[in-house]
Amino acid sequence: MPHYDSVVPVVADPSTVVHTSAGALHGTTEGEVRVWRGVPYAEQPVGQRRFRAPEALSPWSGLREAVEHGPVPPQGRSFVGGGRDDPKIRDEACLTVTVWSPRREPGTLLPVMVWIPGGAFVYGAGQLQLYNGSRLAANGNVVVVNVTYRLGVFGGFELGDLGTDFDDNLCLRDQIAALQWVHDNIAAFGGDPQCITIFGESAGATSVLALLASPAAHGLFSRAIAQSPALPLIADRDIRARRAHEFLDLVGAGPSELAGLPQRALRRAAGEIQRRSAQTTPTLAYGLTYGVDLLPRHPIEAARRGEVNPVPLIVGTNTHEASMFAWSKPPMLPTTVGGIDAYFGRVAPGARDRVLAAYPGYPRRRALIDVGSDVMFGAPTWAFADAYSAHAPTHVYRFDHAAWHLRAIGLGATHGSEIVHIQHSYGSYIGRKLHPLGRRVPPSVGRRMQSTWLRFATGEGLDDWPRYETSTRATRIIASASDVTVEDPDGQRREAWSGLY
Repeated sequence: MPHYDSVVPVVADPSTVVHTSAGALHGTTEGEVRVWRGVPYAEQPVGQRRFRAPEALSPWSGLREAVEHGPVPPQGRSFVGGGRDDPKIRDEACLTVTVWSPRREPGTLLPVMVWIPGGAFVYGAGQLQLYNGSRLAANGNVVVVNVTYRLGVFGGFELGDLGTDFDDNLCLRDQIAALQWVHDNIAAFGGDPQCITIFGESAGATSVLALLASPAAHGLFSRAIAQSPALPLIADRDIRARRAHEFLDLVGAGPSELAGLPQRALRRAAGEIQRRSAQTTPTLAYGLTYGVDLLPRHPIEAARRGEVNPVPLIVGTNTHEASMFAWSKPPMLPTTVGGIDAYFGRVAPGARDRVLAAYPGYPRRRALIDVGSDVMFGAPTWAFADAYSAHAPTHVYRFDHAAWHLRAIGLGATHGSEIVHIQHSYGSYIGRKLHPLGRRVPPSVGRRMQSTWLRFATGEGLDDWPRYETSTRATRIIASASDVTVEDPDGQRREAWSGLY
């Protein structure tokens, strides 16, 4: 893999050479699209830049190779990154984007979709094949940009209160730097900087809603899509500060020493804090921080106050979000009777019986999964949609489709299972598992979802999908064979959680 600072004396295909504000890039053509990989959007956060906000990219001379992926952020083995085609090199020098651009008529600019990957702020990368944007770009005639940002102790673990050498919300700052790069440079790739849709899943969707509430991100995008946001991963500054000092105790070093310590020691200490935080879910050790200049308020509170960037929004959740998390040891969400009792004991002892009455069959497994799903995903999403819909066009969905083998093993429409249908990444490791024939014949749910996401991103409108308003709470139910709009389909559960988020 070429070094980040390398330039190559090549005779390049003119159609894959672009000129950005920092210098010229040479990409390649794959099928129907041109692609540029490993494109830096900021100076790499290594050495004394570790734990600091991203810095503007320094220009280079000559033609820079942009054919190979850059490293993924340091992380353990993850389920989504288990394919042979996924990058294996992990390094802190990970601030890159991948760009896919279909051929277009000269002089025209295409809509842009910027993908922010998820992974609980500890796993993931824009380079993973599950997120391959080539089919989305080709099918929708849009420019697709995948962002890779810092994770874990280097980006998703808050150290901002340790002193002036530490900036807060590094993963969100990286995303904003990437969006600024897209805004400034995407026209060179054929994209329209005035028509940018950000979209993401899980931690990526949580980031999308945080970007709506961050003053620093205003004006950098015109639409947003949030798939299964986990808003409890955004905690207040005091909670994050206490964990930062607990982290220092485990590392056994002072703040001034952290920039020079090896990755392993830092990751081990932060991982231990994360393990302990599983006992106080859903506010885990990794996540975003509000109560700071970059994110003054929690997104739900910001939406209630109208302190958001009011762009059109699609937001929704999957029916069985928590089924996958119930397998982890210890469970990362309250999906056992003991875990649920402990959760309500911490956050709302007087609300336990009222809330659980909304789950028929409790404490059977299905009801336990539903409670865990709503703790992390459903209830905060309903609260955000109620508040945000007063300020901007909002469309809410519930994803019910489950591939046959997910039903067979009891997962159902679990967390993240919609991604492959939007990206049409059926050739990825996860895609082959979910839909072995999807590469040849995409399932109808995938054709419908990708088409809807593209119509939204290109500004064609969603005339067949009513806006979400608190008077009706119209919600699109995305099922295997067809979609239907239902008013307040989870109304009993939503009302039970009213006032708790």
